[in-house]
Amino acid sequence: MKTISYDKFKNTVKELTIAAIYDLDEEVVESLKLASKKEEDLSKIILDEIIENAKIARERRIPICQDTGIVVVFLEIGNLVFCNFSIEKAINEAVKEAYVEEYFRMSVVGSPITRKNTFTNTPCIIHTKIVEGDSLKITVCPKGAGSENLSALKMLTPSVGKEGIIDFVIDTVINAGGKVCPPMIVGVGIGGNFEECALISKKALLRPISDQSNDEEALELEKTIFEKINNLNIGPMGVGGKTTCLAVKVNLAPCHIASLPVAVNFQCHASRHKEAIL
Repeated sequence: MKTISYDKFKNTVKELTIAAIYDLDEEVVESLKLASKKEEDLSKIILDEIIENAKIARERRIPICQDTGIVVVFLEIGNLVFCNFSIEKAINEAVKEAYVEEYFRMSVVGSPITRKNTFTNTPCIIHTKIVEGDSLKITVCPKGAGSENLSALKMLTPSVGKEGIIDFVIDTVINAGGKVCPPMIVGVGIGGNFEECALISKKALLRPISDQSNDEEALELEKTIFEKINNLNIGPMGVGGKTTCLAVKVNLAPCHIASLPVAVNFQCHASRHKEAIL
């Protein structure tokens, strides 16, 4: 049995939150640099500015984007881990401290109807999974509204098959256009039920750009959708070009015989997430 202290847990969440907002993943930066070499004119200028923005953010400790998001936290808690405190309260306190101390924009309202800001950027959205072992994995993902607002879910019928899935994803990308601040990363969840489908599409965005699915069907879909998206000529920030998306990640889940849920979750070029294992 491993005991994790309140301070250790809270400070880790706080550090991950701050790092995610300042430090764009190096693999994303390298992907942007490769894309820049393929582009020209305004598309290339935009990509080079995005790369420079990430450099300035890291060096000067300035948020990558002014929309510092609502914080989504994924926990994988080993069954041999003991925490004698409220994990939810610790996460919210950590995020509150990070946003107040670093002067990040407060983007959370307490009610979707009255729209009053909480001024703490909490509560966070927390997903917890119990796994075997004596470790606790924390993944912190500040998620902005631009890419979330254009994301979509549809309950398809099984008869539409692969082509129906692909068509829905492409239609969703076309509808989003430049409003999701491309080049984007596209997370696709297929299967499960209504809520599981959305969740696995978001988890797909946490996969490294270089990661390829171990499932042959998912891998084929990733390659096909990626090619089709980059042939749409939406381009960086919607001005046209060869690079509309940096990656497509497809996650699959078992589902009911009579349903085919498909969710598309967009991530703009500011792909912000950090993780740690305690």
